[in-house]
Amino acid sequence: MALSSMTGFARGDGASGETRWTWELKSVNGRGLEPRFRLPPGLDFLEQDLRKALSEKFSRGSFNAFLSLKGAAVEGGLTVNRAALSSAIALVEEIRGRIACDPPRPEGVLALRGVVDVQSALDNEDERAALGAKLAASFAETSEALLQSRRREGAALEKLILDLLAEIERLCAAARDAAAAATAATRDRFAAQLADLLASSFSEERLAQEAAALAVKSDVREELDRLSAHIEAARALIAKGAAAGRQLDFLTQELNREANTLCSKAQDMGLKRIGLDLKTAVDRMREQVQNVE
Repeated sequence: MALSSMTGFARGDGASGETRWTWELKSVNGRGLEPRFRLPPGLDFLEQDLRKALSEKFSRGSFNAFLSLKGAAVEGGLTVNRAALSSAIALVEEIRGRIACDPPRPEGVLALRGVVDVQSALDNEDERAALGAKLAASFAETSEALLQSRRREGAALEKLILDLLAEIERLCAAARDAAAAATAATRDRFAAQLADLLASSFSEERLAQEAAALAVKSDVREELDRLSAHIEAARALIAKGAAAGRQLDFLTQELNREANTLCSKAQDMGLKRIGLDLKTAVDRMREQVQNVE
């Protein structure tokens, strides 16, 4: 299975009777699974199940889920509370019997609190549950579309990362050649310096110690071996697929550590330039890995 990106977008439309809706799902990179929902009033009860549905498909990412709802479920209809209306009319007549005043306008009576109720499907428990089930099913379809969007993005990321690993591997090979040439040059230079120093007061033991210290300081073979091991580990993770983002991020940190050490040890400018190119390639790889689930 290919790598999956944490970046994606999906939109899903649905309808039931006179009610229409649209889901919009967007995800970007995140440390864990971080969903946020914007649901119409009366549908907050869906959030727990929607969170569970996301966790079954995704392991990482910052998600924004937005639901827009139109039609009978939200617009509803008007019903007159006849008992409240009768009480209001009786109260008005009582007042008019005590003081002289014009009769009330109908819209004034209807505007009194409790006389007119706005009802929608969300006020009915059974209808709300039925609509919620359809919205959840539509959300599942939209989240599947988001999953496919993230996988398409992940396939592009995978190619970029593999190309960067190939570049890092090529630079490691160049570094081995440069290090071997630099070692020979250093040995020749040290031999010439040694010839000059033999006439001085330096003891042979001291000269041997200095030679050993110089060899250890400039030897980058261990760093190159570890770089090669990390490259193979990264390729194995990519071949395995699934949620490899955290492990790849760790490997890029290790690659960067070895590249830094190589640069600090390099005594030859050619090797140092290769080390800097190596660091640049690792940094580019790490930028891409940040988006891998």
